[in-house]
Amino acid sequence: MRVMVIVKGTARSEAGELPSERLLAEMGRFNEELMAAGVLLAGEGLHPSSKGRRVPFSDGQATVVSGPFPLPDELVAGYWLWQVPSMDEAVEWAQRIPHPEGEGDGVVEIRPVFEAEDFGEAFTPELRAQEERLRAQLEASTE
Repeated sequence: MRVMVIVKGTARSEAGELPSERLLAEMGRFNEELMAAGVLLAGEGLHPSSKGRRVPFSDGQATVVSGPFPLPDELVAGYWLWQVPSMDEAVEWAQRIPHPEGEGDGVVEIRPVFEAEDFGEAFTPELRAQEERLRAQLEASTE
């Protein structure tokens, strides 16, 4: 199963505070462990919301709202995409994520990624073929 591990924002991440060299080294080692185990598919940290935009939709109209956005703990500061056999294994990996000393509380959220079979009959053979073409194009463009 694929899961997205969402690293929630903090006041420090929203202030644009960069991780220490020690934390970057620990994260690098952790990512190497994920790779060696065949778990890591992708992962990145994100700039604070002050550098972002939101595009809300209402009655078919899109507007643009510039950051920063309130409530850091409801924002995303980074993510991983993992391939794991079960949610339990994802939780085991998540419990090993390095975290900065003195940061206080932090949260990661683990959510399963939809797979084709999750959509049932609504995901027709034509839609499946389209999805497969798009995935192949994406893989080819990242090689």
